[in-house]
Amino acid sequence: MAVKRYENNAAVRRERRVRAKVKSSGRLRISVFRSSRHIYAQIIDDAAGKTLVAASSLDAGIKNGNNREGAEAVGKLLAERAADKKLTALAFDRGSYPYHGRVQALAEAARAAGLKF
Repeated sequence: MAVKRYENNAAVRRERRVRAKVKSSGRLRISVFRSSRHIYAQIIDDAAGKTLVAASSLDAGIKNGNNREGAEAVGKLLAERAADKKLTALAFDRGSYPYHGRVQALAEAARAAGLKF
């Protein structure tokens, strides 16, 4: 019997569960990816299959992406870029990451800068 290790992975199951709930809302979603050194966020239109806005700790002006301050800067930058395109009502897709630390800092900074999710 072959074991499907990827699909049985807890992180993959968690990501699919979260993403299914977010996509069922019908809103644009903020997708977050974090690595050990950087954090990335993008606003995605699932109906069209397009990324509308993106921001990361690699963008100019952001010093560090592996701490809360860097994540807050990315959240603020994402909100500014979304405001330029008049995007406000969104859904937050944390992926398989817990809503804690850098992910939480990014979300709270985006909310403080005017995004609603």
